[in-house]
Amino acid sequence: MQTLTGTTLGIDFGTSNSAMAWRQGARTAQLLALEGGATGMPTALFFNTETQGTHFGRDAMRQYLAGEDGRLMRSLKSLLGSSLLQDKTAVHGQMVSYQDIIALFLKQLAQRAQRELGGLPERVVLGRPVHFVDAHPERDRQAQHALEQAAQAAGFAQVEFQLEPIAAALDYEQRLERETVVLVVDIGGGTSDFTVVRLGPQHAGKPDRTADILATSGVHIGGTDFDHRLSVDTAMPLLGLRHTGPSGREVPSRVFYDLATWHLIQWQYSPKALRDAQALRTDYRDPQLHQRLMAVLEERLGHRLADAVEQGKIQASSTGGDALLDLGWLETGLQTGITQDGLHRSLQAPLVQVVECAQHCVQLAGLPAGGVDAIYLTGGSSALRTLRDALAQAFPAVPQVEGDLFGGVATGLAYA
Repeated sequence: MQTLTGTTLGIDFGTSNSAMAWRQGARTAQLLALEGGATGMPTALFFNTETQGTHFGRDAMRQYLAGEDGRLMRSLKSLLGSSLLQDKTAVHGQMVSYQDIIALFLKQLAQRAQRELGGLPERVVLGRPVHFVDAHPERDRQAQHALEQAAQAAGFAQVEFQLEPIAAALDYEQRLERETVVLVVDIGGGTSDFTVVRLGPQHAGKPDRTADILATSGVHIGGTDFDHRLSVDTAMPLLGLRHTGPSGREVPSRVFYDLATWHLIQWQYSPKALRDAQALRTDYRDPQLHQRLMAVLEERLGHRLADAVEQGKIQASSTGGDALLDLGWLETGLQTGITQDGLHRSLQAPLVQVVECAQHCVQLAGLPAGGVDAIYLTGGSSALRTLRDALAQAFPAVPQVEGDLFGGVATGLAYA
């Protein structure tokens, strides 16, 4: 394998999406095409049971949603720092850990980089959130170490790390003509990260930027948490959540909350989980609701349901109107929707935490609320209109600047 000297590869391994950018010497960083002309790809793997093939990104999602027999895995980054990371699961007849599956995805990124560039850059900079795990430094260190091990197993020799919001700031800096104090808001699939940083042409060439970073903060809330809330409020009631049974008590809710969580969905298909769900039948007054639950579990439709909620969230946020969720593939004529009021209600609590963390970051920098020149938005979930409205309320006089939502961090990592 040819090593490209003097070249840096930036890898944004995201909870929901991943991207890569490369830079040689002092040249401008460029995003790599990962799937056709697309520079970002879903962080997803699909293990096809019939062909024993492994598929990645959009191909993985396409195979799963087409009803191919197999297993879909997403949100693997959420497992970093958790006790589940070293648990083993059956993949193509072998027992492998989830850390090994992360390494498998990173190896696929390495192969695509090598194909595009003709070799692998000698230096790799991986992005990481401000906190993999909130308020637990030891588990946070373990999470970074596990990701480093996975990257090395994937074939990357020299691996370094940079905070994702700082990487986003380095990307934004390339467009600035004067000194600017910026609050970087990076809302990804699993975390929300913030940095207050001093940027500008006079700072860009400095080898050590430590003094320019005024504060960092982060909270373990992101797009998958927003999806979870919306799924609990809109989709799970169709399966029996909050349904009162003959005894006058609600149906036990654990299965619904797990089905609304991307990285826990696959566990609901195990024989034990199916038996536990079947045993809930007597807790239902309405048998149709239980039949829907069992259909989702037995036909392994949990990820498809989660994807429908995610797409509804995107539609409702981008259009400012209501989004219809057509679930006719589960039951003829079945549908639900995400309204603007429902979107606000479901996301209000997590968004309060996200905005408070942003405000705390500005306070840590020793600045008043209006003391930053701009808010720079990156990360796919920063496109949410409800988030932007909440930030506008918290920082009323500060302009919001939209960056490359899916490629900005990877580009900044190549500059790191």
